[in-house]
Amino acid sequence: MSEQTLSCGVVLARESGAGWYTLMLRAYHHWDFPKGIREPGEAPLEAALREVQEETSIDDLAFDWGDRYFETGPYSRGKVARYYIARTAQEQVEMGISPETGVPEHHEWRWVSFNEAYDIGSPRVRQIVQWARQIIGT
Repeated sequence: MSEQTLSCGVVLARESGAGWYTLMLRAYHHWDFPKGIREPGEAPLEAALREVQEETSIDDLAFDWGDRYFETGPYSRGKVARYYIARTAQEQVEMGISPETGVPEHHEWRWVSFNEAYDIGSPRVRQIVQWARQIIGT
């Protein structure tokens, strides 16, 4: 298998009285789940955990649905994105500062229902929303 660029992330699921919410981050006009490029020697799940911590400051993650994941087809010059699902009770988000630019990588964050996530997501992100929704049972 060729060593393509793997971007690893987590669909965060937070249960509330009104149902399940997931965290979406916006960069320019694109909404996505917290994710980022795996570093050399890093396991995909380690990369996903690191990226969530760096981008959102959330470190309370429970992989209630196991370590199953969903990979997108190649996009943006051959990148593939792999997403895991984790439950969190942590609602407060603090967007991390990119070491390269000195500003946050994202412009906005929002806890949304899975229906909203589907509505604001690109076709690539919508695949992830549908997959996660089936597994969580929302």
